[in-house]
Amino acid sequence: MSRTTVKHPAGLWFMYLTVILLCIYADGVEPEASLSWLALTMTPGIAARLSARLLREFGSPEGVFRASLTGIESCNVPAPAAQAIFKKQTFWRAEKEVAAIRRIGCRVVNWTEPEYPQALLQIYDPPVLLYVRGDASILNAPSISIVGTRRPTIYGTQMAELMGRDLAKRGLVVVSGLARGVDAISHRGATDAGGRAIGVLGTGVDVCYPKENKKVFEKVLERGAILSELPIGSHPAPENFPVRNRIIAGMPLGVVIVEGKQYSGSLITARLAMEFGREVFGVPGNATQEVSFAPNQLIKQGAKLVTNAEDVVEELPTPVRAALVQAEVIESQQRNLLAADGLSLTEKKIYELLSAGETRHVDELVETTGLNSSEVLATLFELEMKGIIRQSPGKQFSKVLL
Repeated sequence: MSRTTVKHPAGLWFMYLTVILLCIYADGVEPEASLSWLALTMTPGIAARLSARLLREFGSPEGVFRASLTGIESCNVPAPAAQAIFKKQTFWRAEKEVAAIRRIGCRVVNWTEPEYPQALLQIYDPPVLLYVRGDASILNAPSISIVGTRRPTIYGTQMAELMGRDLAKRGLVVVSGLARGVDAISHRGATDAGGRAIGVLGTGVDVCYPKENKKVFEKVLERGAILSELPIGSHPAPENFPVRNRIIAGMPLGVVIVEGKQYSGSLITARLAMEFGREVFGVPGNATQEVSFAPNQLIKQGAKLVTNAEDVVEELPTPVRAALVQAEVIESQQRNLLAADGLSLTEKKIYELLSAGETRHVDELVETTGLNSSEVLATLFELEMKGIIRQSPGKQFSKVLL
């Protein structure tokens, strides 16, 4: 007997619901075309790997929902989840999700569509579908992830911004998690340079977390895309972020670790990248700093030591390097020398006492230079206006990596 005869009323119900939805949303078919994909991924107890197993067995989400209970259970699906699929219990949730998708104007891209990041199909548990806001066309552009601690040092802050800026200038899409710290800083560097970026969230694509990153979130949305595998409105939960990290590790050509402690999420991301066969890069840090553990440890284990964007680019496949924008010839140290050329004697004297890796207090500069505090403060103000030094809280100053 056919599965769609009256002896299997659930099959008729599924067909009937689909026809109704197509009539309701006749003005645009994209969201409702994903109805069965959404219903599958929203079934409790069905994560990415189990969804993938069912799709490979039955060929499509529609095939999964037409399958017999015995057939579903034969894929090692837990009994409650198998019952939920067989009875199509999540279609009401999927219908609400379609309405939410239309409301915020995002897309749902499943793994059979060309816009889906093809690199993710190479990992062992790719998301079955992704919610995407912004420009979905960049999901398959050459990209590099930059990740690190949420509490970077001055040095880490400058390196994250420098890497984000210069990699974006070369034409690479900068991928990160839009977390506070290194993630947001690297994205800011990329977007401020006019480059493109992708933010991978551990929330729904309509939830900006943390809230202080709202401006960066909007910039990334404007200059690239925001994506997540979580339903609309999903709020941050601790278990979401390690799962999110496999996308950050699996989508790009490689991952740059700027700073991270021994048990940091950035170290997890780097190890996932290694498992996936991606390049891993470490920005070396001060060995006395806790946040230097992750990159330094990775370098010991064979990660490429990098101090600038060119170190990253030279490790990329030849066709990718050939397609990138040519780098400026002037390196970072040369830029700093050129910046110092136009300074007065007093400005040079103070500028040369500063470094990018650590800050110096104004009182220390007064004592070292022999100048009075008014002269030092006025000179520091001029240097700050020229954009070659920065002030941190507590009248602490450091060079800007140009």
